[in-house]
Amino acid sequence: MYQATLSRRSYLFNDLRQLLAKASPARSGDYLAEVAADSAEERMAARIALADVPLKTFLQQLLVPYEHDEVTRLIVDSHDALAFAPISHLTVGDFRDWLLSEQADSAMLARVAAGITPEMAAAVSKLMRNQDLILVAKKCRVITRFRNTLGLPGRLSVRLQPNHPTDSLQGIAASMLDGLLYGCGDAVVGINPASDSLPLLEKLNYMLDDVIQRFAIPTQSCVLTHVTNTLRLMERGVPVDLVFQSIAGTEAANQGFGINLALLAEAQQAALSLNRGTLGNNVMYFETGQGSCLSSNAHHGVDQQTCEARAYAVARHFSPLLINTVVGFIGPEYLYDGKQIIRAGLEDHFCGKLLGLPLGCDVCYTNHAEADQDDMDTLLTLLATAGLTFLIGVPGADDIMLNYQSTSFHDALYIRELLGLKHAPEFADWLTKMQITDERGQLRDTAANHPLLLALQGERR
Repeated sequence: MYQATLSRRSYLFNDLRQLLAKASPARSGDYLAEVAADSAEERMAARIALADVPLKTFLQQLLVPYEHDEVTRLIVDSHDALAFAPISHLTVGDFRDWLLSEQADSAMLARVAAGITPEMAAAVSKLMRNQDLILVAKKCRVITRFRNTLGLPGRLSVRLQPNHPTDSLQGIAASMLDGLLYGCGDAVVGINPASDSLPLLEKLNYMLDDVIQRFAIPTQSCVLTHVTNTLRLMERGVPVDLVFQSIAGTEAANQGFGINLALLAEAQQAALSLNRGTLGNNVMYFETGQGSCLSSNAHHGVDQQTCEARAYAVARHFSPLLINTVVGFIGPEYLYDGKQIIRAGLEDHFCGKLLGLPLGCDVCYTNHAEADQDDMDTLLTLLATAGLTFLIGVPGADDIMLNYQSTSFHDALYIRELLGLKHAPEFADWLTKMQITDERGQLRDTAANHPLLLALQGERR
C-alpha cells in the first residue's frame, strides 16, 4: 500500500502497479484500460508517493508474475547487480536528481545501464518534465555496427522506407533511389511488404542486396516480415542482412505477435551464422509502440508506457542494431492527440537510451488522430536534440502502403541543417564519393547521367 496526502486529502494506492499507472501523464490508452488517474490531483499524489519508492522495490515487487511471464523472468534473471550497485541506495525521486546531475555523465550511464530495469526507467520518467527526458537521453551513448557505425555523437541516421501498396519492384526501386539521392538510408533500407508471399519476399531481398552490392553502399537492408518468414528465407539461402520483428512487453502480447524469446534467439543465431556484417554483428531490428499490450488485452493492468519499457528488456537481450518506437501508429485510442504523441515519443526515447538501446523513432500519426505535421515537426526537433539514433524517411512523409503519416527525406535535411548533424561516417564518405554530397555534407545537384539514376532507368525497362 502506498499513500500520499495532497490538499488535505489522503490518496491510497493498492500496489506498485496501480501507483505507476496513476502517476502516468494522461493518455487515452490508460483511460481505455481503466488504470489512469481520475484527476490531475490524484496523478500528482501518485507522483509524490512514487518519488519515495526505493529502486530496490522494483526487484522485489514484480508487476507481472514471474511464474506466468517470460519477459518478467528475463528482466529478473538478467539483472546485473554489480551495475546496479552505484544507484541501489536511491529512491525514484533521488534517481531523477542523480540522472540530471553532472555525476551521471555518458560513461557512468553506460556503466549502470544493465542494472536499470524497465520498471525503474518507466517510474523515473513519470517524474520528469519533457526537458528532463531530453537532457538525460542526450547524455546516453549507444553505438551499434553492421556495415556502418550508428549512434555516434553528432550523427543522425535515417531508415529509408520505400514501401509500395502492391510491392512493385519498380516502385520500390524508384523510392529507394530517390531516398539515396537525398542522402537517406544509412540506418537501413527497410521495406514493409504488403504480402507475405515467400517468392515475393525473396525478390525484395535480392533486389535490395543487388543495389547495395552493385554500388558498394555501406548500409544494410531489411524486409520487415514476420520472423518465421525470415527464418525460412535464410534456410533457402536468401541474402538477409537484418532480422525484423515487432515485440511487446509481456509474454502474452508477444504470443499475439506469434513469437517468444526462444524463436527470437533462433533467428538471431541464424542471422549471425550468415556473417554478412562487415563492421559488427548487431543483426536484429525491432519495432515497438505504446498500446501494443493493451490492443491484445495482455497488459495485466500495467500502464501502457511501463509495458513499452518492458519491451525494451526483450530488445536489449538480443543486442539489436536498431530499435524504434512507432509512436503514433496504433492510433488515437492509445495516444489521442499531438500532445500525447509528443510526450510518449520523448518517454520512449529516454527509457530506451537509458536501458542501453540504439533507440530511433517513427515520428508518426494516423489520419484519424488529433495531430498534424506541425506536431511531428515539434517531436522530430525535440528527439533530434535529445540524441535520436535514427528516424524514418518516407517519400513525401505519406506512407501509401501503411496509410499513415511519417517523416520525409526533406525532414531529414531540415534537422541535419538545423542541428549540424551528420550521417553515419562510412555512409557519409560514400555519399561524397558518389558525388551526392560535397565535402561539407551538403547535397549536390544530381546530373541526369548519375549512376543511380541510370540504374533506375534500367529497373524501369
